[in-house]
Parts: sequence; structure tokens; C-alpha cells
Amino acid sequence: MDTPTITLSPRTIIGKKVKQLRREGVVPVHVYGWDIDAMSLQVEVQTINKVLPAVGSNIPLTVEIDGRKGESVCFVREVQRHPVTDAVLHVDFLSVNVSQTIRAEVPIVLIGNAPAVRDEGGTLLQPLQAVLVEALPMNVPASVEADVSDLDDFEKGVYLRDLTLDANVTVITDLDEMIARVAPPR
Repeated sequence: MDTPTITLSPRTIIGKKVKQLRREGVVPVHVYGWDIDAMSLQVEVQTINKVLPAVGSNIPLTVEIDGRKGESVCFVREVQRHPVTDAVLHVDFLSVNVSQTIRAEVPIVLIGNAPAVRDEGGTLLQPLQAVLVEALPMNVPASVEADVSDLDDFEKGVYLRDLTLDANVTVITDLDEMIARVAPPR
């Protein structure tokens, strides 16, 4: 799997003075975790805006730090955004060991059309939005697909046990959890 790469620069401005950085088009970031000391870094806003939609929070990316040898495999741990403009204010990256399993929440994507919605006027409900899995960092799936084309009446449902995942991915969430069903019209 080809992981996206981002290059970060060291940052000397910390605290409330980072507003000056943001005005200059730079986003403050932190990197911490396995085999790395917590570091205050920075990156251009255009670069981070390209990378964040591509990786989300469960796709690993390679982080290179200017002035430091080597690279780290990281996940986006937290993104802070402006409440009005939705601009990225701060990003935390968590460095992981690629040889140890991790737990990650993977979003569930519904595919197909439910006949009970189309033919009988029902409403498709999805009570479970994400599934907790355990796998090596490079094997964490970007998303899990659940097919709802078998939902032809209001009694049927799609459950977590109905999904097929890679053999190297272990599902932690209860397999009896309902992913989707069709509710009858009122």
C-alpha cells in the first residue's frame, strides 16, 4: 500500500503567538508517539489541506521532519478547526510501530439500493456508523462496505456478522450489531 507523505518543519513559535503563523499560511502541528519525542512542528496550509481529506483518521501516512533522519508512519490523531470558517487550526499526528497491532475506527459505507425504500417508501436507517477493528497499521482498511440491496422488506437488517473483511483484520465491535435496516413509512 502506497502511503501519502508529508514533510514537516521545526517550529520555534509556541503558545498564543501561533496566530502569527496562521496569518502567514502555516499550520502548527504536533507529532508524538512510538519512537519519537513530542515535537512542535509546522506545515504549509495548502499541504495539510491536500493530505487531510486523503487520509482521514484511519489511513497511515509517512511523516518526514526537516533536519531529522528517517521517517515515521503516523495517523492523524486530532484536527482542530475554526468554528466559523472551518479552517484547520492545529493537527496532531500519532507515530505508530508498523509491527504492532493497533485499534482503529473504520467508517461503514452503505452500497446498493434497498428495494424496501424504493418500492415501499421506507426510510433507510444506519445506527452503526463505524466499526472498531484491530490490525497492523498498514492493513487498516480505509472503509468497510455494507450492501443493502437485500433489504426488500421491513423485517430484514444488515448486521456486522454479514460483512467480509480481510483475514488480517480483527473486528472488536460486537458482531450482532445492526448496521442498517429499513423503517416502514408512517
